[in-house]
Amino acid sequence: MDVRLTYENGTIRVGAGGSDAGEPSLPPLPGVETDPRSGTPRAPAYRYAAIRRALAVAGVSVDDHVLDASDRAAADAGLPDALATDYELREYQREALDAWRDAGDRGVLELPTGAGKTVIAIRAMVELGVPTLVVVPTVDLLDQWQRELEAEFDVPIGRFGGGEQRREAITVSTYDSAYLKAESVGDAFEFVVFDEVHHLGGEGYRDVARLLAAPARLGLTATFERPDGAHETVAELIGERAYALSVDDLAGDHLAPYDIRRIEVELTPDERDRYDAKQGVFVEYVRDAGITFASGSDYQKLVRRSGNDPAAREALLAKSEAREIMMNARRKVDRLESILDRHRDDRVIVFTAHTDLVYRLSERFLLPAITAETGATERREILSRFREGTYGRVVAANVLDEGVDVPDANVAVVLSGSGSEREFTQRLGRVLRPKDDGGRAVLYEVVSAETAEERVASRRR
Repeated sequence: MDVRLTYENGTIRVGAGGSDAGEPSLPPLPGVETDPRSGTPRAPAYRYAAIRRALAVAGVSVDDHVLDASDRAAADAGLPDALATDYELREYQREALDAWRDAGDRGVLELPTGAGKTVIAIRAMVELGVPTLVVVPTVDLLDQWQRELEAEFDVPIGRFGGGEQRREAITVSTYDSAYLKAESVGDAFEFVVFDEVHHLGGEGYRDVARLLAAPARLGLTATFERPDGAHETVAELIGERAYALSVDDLAGDHLAPYDIRRIEVELTPDERDRYDAKQGVFVEYVRDAGITFASGSDYQKLVRRSGNDPAAREALLAKSEAREIMMNARRKVDRLESILDRHRDDRVIVFTAHTDLVYRLSERFLLPAITAETGATERREILSRFREGTYGRVVAANVLDEGVDVPDANVAVVLSGSGSEREFTQRLGRVLRPKDDGGRAVLYEVVSAETAEERVASRRR
């Protein structure tokens, strides 16, 4: 008796094939459990490839209907012939793609910003020649991928997001739209690309990967590991890290050579008094509570505790106020003035963590400002003028860290941020595209001395 596989509402149903009645006697299959409602063996859709492999090893004949959605035939006709690319892969890009293919067309590629991860994904799409869904975190990246795919392939490109819901054999989607659509289109794509795949570690977004049956899965990121350990979930859903290169592996050859200059500034006497008082409240509480922050979950425990413990709530508020003092230190702004003066002929991006500081800097130094409050049209206009040289510098609060096609710059100034390795790497990547004149890039990290910010920067370096 053979086994019939079908896709149903984000799951793979395992039943008897042919004319046999009842359910088959199954070998152990990954993720397959009996549905108590129907009595039918089934598994989350992402287990499809593993189920196929297990059945093949067991020598079981398979009647597979998972990826044969009836309305796909017309859209898929001629797809392999229409997918071609003129991109020539660099040696490391070819190595990355080969490593992914050797891993069974599953896994994550970790490469720095500017290393050409999109090019590798497009080459993978050409080599597989199957219906593909590309999932991205922002509408800006949605637009960018759509333009790239329309320029490269002789097929219509579908889109989920930004006001459109149109499916084609090659479709791009935001994570939010994919979350809403995954169950209904889970059998429509054989290959899925997750750009900025670390987002998939978020609790809600994990369902996007769980509900899709696509056996071929490619994750792209500059920073795979997450402080909360959620990259382990990503590895389960997409595959392990198949290939990784750091900034230093590519700097000087394929990325611009670079310097990192850390500048420490002293808090003013008033800022020091306020910082020490607020930080002291926080430190005293976590010491008395025995919280060591040995793992990423410890901070979440403190947040949960603050729901019914006034002292915990006070400690968290004090920590937030201390963080704001050190990140927005007055002398950081004074130091920025000297940096901007030194690099008056360079293309500069200033990064901060707080919107209020962006507007202060914009007013003081007449810098175009981009925040979460900046409309899409205005943001595109600012970046366009920065790209063409009308603007030589911009200041932004977090929104240019990822998910936006940022024009080339050669100087980055980090006045404040989360301190995470991911954020730092992303901001550095914004100035690492090779320069026409072969010049070096530079990132200034301005930190407040004798604060948590300085300690985090020292550990990272």
